[in-house]
Amino acid sequence: MSSSLIHPTAFIDPGAKLGEGVQVGAFVFIGDEVEIGDGTRIGPHCVIHGPTRIGRDNVFHGQSAIGGEPQDKKYRGERVALEIGDGNSIREFVTINRGTGDGGGVTRIGDRNWILAYTHIAHDCSIGNDCVFSNNATLAGHVTVGDHVILSGFTGVHQFCRIGAHAFIGMGAFVNGDVPPFLMVAQDSYSKPRGINSEGLKRRGFDAGRIAAIKRAYRALYMSGAKLDEARLELGEIASDSEDVRAMLDFIERGERPLLR
Repeated sequence: MSSSLIHPTAFIDPGAKLGEGVQVGAFVFIGDEVEIGDGTRIGPHCVIHGPTRIGRDNVFHGQSAIGGEPQDKKYRGERVALEIGDGNSIREFVTINRGTGDGGGVTRIGDRNWILAYTHIAHDCSIGNDCVFSNNATLAGHVTVGDHVILSGFTGVHQFCRIGAHAFIGMGAFVNGDVPPFLMVAQDSYSKPRGINSEGLKRRGFDAGRIAAIKRAYRALYMSGAKLDEARLELGEIASDSEDVRAMLDFIERGERPLLR
């Protein structure tokens, strides 16, 4: 391949094999027994340890750490591997570990997956094709994920769990059992309002009158038992004497998502 595609600050071990058109950014480390297929791009500050085999036309964005040793106390340095297919997008600070000797020895990632920032895929996981792992999704070891699965942000999956094809895991959900194909999963209860941020408002110079008006608005919205339309009418009355409550009401009226209540 053309040396012009490799930044001069990159380190590439003599035992690595790079295909045609592979681009390697600044301060990249590519270790021994790493194979990278044609057209793959490695962004700055990425680290790729072997044995790792990467297919063609993947994009690794900056700071991703690929093929590291498994985070498993039973690992004793045995030869284990990572396999990544074609056309994946792997974003900043993603970590993907190799397998373990007693866990099958290989971590596998399929094709055309979007693996977004700060995702962690642990040892011996098997990921299908066309999945989306949103920011901070975390898979423990030995997790199996089918095709077309979406993991929303801050999802956590317990070791040895299976997630079937076309499943959707909602934001912040923690999965500790198998999810059949086609299901939607969400955490039991989303966050609920717990009063106003009185101390923070005081620190920012809100006087007692302003805070009292905001508390009235909170009670109308969250404690009165009124329907949202009824609560909005009461907020409108309070807002006639409070710019802060007017701001709350404007915020509610501009919303496109359901109001957290």
